[in-house]
Amino acid sequence: MNAPADLRFDGRVALVTGAGRGLGRAHALLLASRGAKVVVNDFGGSKEGVGSDHGPANDVVAEIVAAGGEAVADTSDVGIEANCHELVATAIREFGRIDIVVNNAGISRWATFPEADADNLERTLDVHLRGTWHTTRAAWPHFQEQGYGRVITTVSTGMLGLADNLAYATAKGALIGFTRSLAVAGGPQNILVNAIAPNAITRPSETATKPNIVTSAPLDPARAQAMETGLVSPMVAYLSHESCPVNGEILVAGAKRFSRWFLGITPGWLSDGEPTVEEVAGHWDEINDRDGYYVPASLNDWASRFMAHLAG
Repeated sequence: MNAPADLRFDGRVALVTGAGRGLGRAHALLLASRGAKVVVNDFGGSKEGVGSDHGPANDVVAEIVAAGGEAVADTSDVGIEANCHELVATAIREFGRIDIVVNNAGISRWATFPEADADNLERTLDVHLRGTWHTTRAAWPHFQEQGYGRVITTVSTGMLGLADNLAYATAKGALIGFTRSLAVAGGPQNILVNAIAPNAITRPSETATKPNIVTSAPLDPARAQAMETGLVSPMVAYLSHESCPVNGEILVAGAKRFSRWFLGITPGWLSDGEPTVEEVAGHWDEINDRDGYYVPASLNDWASRFMAHLAG
């Protein structure tokens, strides 16, 4: 396959949350280097959402401007709804439009169950889920008016099972539902919504008691280099581009590998009468047999397949 021409963002305005460090910084720098005007949002707190520091966002803006790009800083907490609306208003005020929202801001509070309490859950949901919800909602009318928009949500393979960071995994799982449903709503309006599941080493927390990544081997320098945050950003940029070919998908990126994460359903077992508990147990292998699985595009797509035997 021939490589496409340079993918540029000239004339586009991108908003990147959590862009003062780590993944968000890498995303903002790449988009700016490709011509996008960028609103760099970062509250500047610790990895666990404690404290604030205006320095990181301003430093990234200075870096972009020094390289000849255009950017402005926003140091508000996206865990507060009003801040999300003001964040989008900043993009409109400074650059006249908004085309791309990269929802990257996040925190991590390690705790086992049931020690993970209401505060642990709510603060995590505030930043990951509500911050994504409110920022995207604030941008949505502008996307609808111009008939164009790109939204990136940040999910995590931690959703596959993370025993001692339940609030984080819960929030990321919720964002998959958000991404899939919003994609169905936005697609007909040329508003594409996709998710990125990064695989990278992010900044250490001052107070976290757990590592950012679980590995099966010591993290030697070569492995650490392969896990740099910037290796995730090319996928984020492609999903942000006008030529993005997908909607409602989850892409995994990092360590120089890029892949698709999909939700598949088996054909299962179809009862020819009133099913019993014993029959469910007796057909367990057939229910779980992955041969012939399908990847539904939406709820309606799944329903038409799952209940096809009821048609007519």
